[in-house]
Amino acid sequence: MQQSVTAPTPPTGTRRRPRRLDRRWVGWGFIGPFMGVFTLTFLAPIAYSIYLSLFRKQLVGGNAFVGLDNYAAALRDDKFWSALSRVSLFLVVQVPIMLGIALLVALAIDSGRLHGRNFFRIAIFMPYAVPAVVAALMWGFMYGTRFGLIGNLNELLGTSIPNPLAPEWILLAIGNIVTWEFVGYNMLIFFSALRTVPTSLYEAAEIDGAGQWRVISAIKLPAIRGSLVVALIFSIIGSFQLFNEPSILQAMAPNAITTFFTPNLYAYSLSFSGQQYNYSATVAIIMGLLTMLIAYVVQLRGMRKEA
Repeated sequence: MQQSVTAPTPPTGTRRRPRRLDRRWVGWGFIGPFMGVFTLTFLAPIAYSIYLSLFRKQLVGGNAFVGLDNYAAALRDDKFWSALSRVSLFLVVQVPIMLGIALLVALAIDSGRLHGRNFFRIAIFMPYAVPAVVAALMWGFMYGTRFGLIGNLNELLGTSIPNPLAPEWILLAIGNIVTWEFVGYNMLIFFSALRTVPTSLYEAAEIDGAGQWRVISAIKLPAIRGSLVVALIFSIIGSFQLFNEPSILQAMAPNAITTFFTPNLYAYSLSFSGQQYNYSATVAIIMGLLTMLIAYVVQLRGMRKEA
């Protein structure tokens, strides 16, 4: 009589366990393509710019390592400080006006008392869809005293409206263009944040007999504080990166917009006109660090107040 023999069960310690190392690499496989593109398009240019800023092209011997000499020269450069002070003034004056208008428009549309609010929302957002180059060209021709709207008004009314492209008015003219472009963008940020406010808060305020100004100051503004901080950070970065508008208007107002009108325009002129790639990279790195520092301080203060 033949007996069946069952295979012995392997000891517990010899069982094959799933390899956790392979499972760990699954996540990296998903983010790998993004990290590759991020490294090539963001980290690599920054690293190369830092590398360029540490060298200086000489007539004899080619590029020579100079360490931080380019940074010391930039901090003593009157043109760099003139450009930095100009964009700082632009930031202090233009950004509050732009964000204030955007906030007022968002509050008006959200109030529900504005007839045709969908039309106004789209109409105010439309300028943001216009490319910056086209917007600068359009406003530049409108500013013209001989061929544009200002010139036509002076001829029609017999007045002498100041030339917006004059040196004393050019920064205000650029601020008007940037405000026209980005009011709708910031308005949409604020309006989207207002739509997330719970309606129960409005109902409680109505029961308490709170007026509209009280609702705005006690409910709406605290609720969108995070959006205000985000819009402010974006505006700070955009102000320090000011380039398109002065670059386009430079041909129309060569006496008002110099090659060092803004730091970005100065770095562009150094690189493509002066062939000073190393010094141009230095200016760009300094502006990047300064922008990052100011944006970080604003973010910290905003988060602290929100907490």
